[in-house]
Amino acid sequence: MSLTLLGVFAVLAGLGVPLSVALGLGTVAAMYQYALPMSMLTQSLATSINSFLLIAVPLFILAGQIMERGGLSERIFDAAEAVVGRFRGGLGNVNIVSSFVFGGISGSSVADIASLGPITIRSMTSRGYPLPYSAALTLITATLATLVPPSILIIVAASASGLSVGSALAGGLGPGLLLAVALAMYNYIVSRRHGYGVITGFDRAKSTRAFLRALPSVGAPIIILTGMFSGIVTPTEAAGLAVIYTLLVAGLVHREIGWHDLFVLAIRAGQLAGTVLLILMVASAATFIFTVDMLPQKASGVLAGFTGSPFLTLLLMGLVFLIVGMLMDIVAAALMLIPVLMPAAISAGIDSMHFLIFMVTCLAVGLASPPVGTCLFATAHVSKVPTERLVVATMPFYAINLVVLVLVAAFPQIIMWPIWIMT
Repeated sequence: MSLTLLGVFAVLAGLGVPLSVALGLGTVAAMYQYALPMSMLTQSLATSINSFLLIAVPLFILAGQIMERGGLSERIFDAAEAVVGRFRGGLGNVNIVSSFVFGGISGSSVADIASLGPITIRSMTSRGYPLPYSAALTLITATLATLVPPSILIIVAASASGLSVGSALAGGLGPGLLLAVALAMYNYIVSRRHGYGVITGFDRAKSTRAFLRALPSVGAPIIILTGMFSGIVTPTEAAGLAVIYTLLVAGLVHREIGWHDLFVLAIRAGQLAGTVLLILMVASAATFIFTVDMLPQKASGVLAGFTGSPFLTLLLMGLVFLIVGMLMDIVAAALMLIPVLMPAAISAGIDSMHFLIFMVTCLAVGLASPPVGTCLFATAHVSKVPTERLVVATMPFYAINLVVLVLVAAFPQIIMWPIWIMT
């Protein structure tokens, strides 16, 4: 059954059929071939999204849309520049800090590029950074939004795997911080070696104004992270608070968004969330086929034959994650890989949370990698840098990502320490 499903899916996806449709038709073909009742399919589709937690997906997307339209992202960038922009390599680190903070509200890497990309690339090139380097750094920092709470991918993946969404979001914070620090160190070394960036004097009055102007905007990630990690609110409630807060700041404080804008943004957020949730629905039906066909047990046997070490098993899985993440949408990839490889990981002695966050960290690289990387093409469009040239400029950052992946695989404490603090 699994071969039928995967075969139909591969053919249709290769022909350009949307992944959710291809996966759904593959599932129907497998069920039809083995005369399984279609009532199982409809029941699986209905129960897969019957979850209060999944309401957080459209709400966090809407909060990111409001931030982008309301100018909050630009104010966050100005505040970060006021703090670290005056140092050598400072504007590159402003790029990193801004993406980290913005990702803490939107949960979307593509939203990060659409909102912050034009601002960061324009500012860096005007200060003496080469355009390809500026675009490459912007591309790779945007992937932080896939790791930093409230990552949309982590919410969907944790919900599909039955793990605590709050704990999974906290677990993503460790690899996100590690990657941000590694990127900042590399940016400082490269900027100092090549003389990137114009060092400006510290203007206390200007910095104070920029910080005060951005203070309301920075409140959103503080509310989200503090509320969720303290246990005061659930991720869904935090998403609702984020929408209300960003709407109040953008509409009443900055007066840059009106009711018509909100209506348009709500429709756009619903469309994006619908795409994600449709993939979740059909992936849950595919999971049923995999389970009936005992595919997880078969995967466990194959992996056990290659290696008996949890670390080596995780690295082998990481190679699969990287390849799949480069070839297809990462949400669909996660939802297809979880039911097959998570049981195999657990049987190999790997903690389920370690597996989940490591998988997300690997798949995030796919956002910035050819041939399908969504963020790669979005950055090329925003920066006007040819895709091939952008890939070459991003090569050192790919290497940094690989080092981070090995560290995350070797030391589960990188993932677990925020969870321990939260609990």
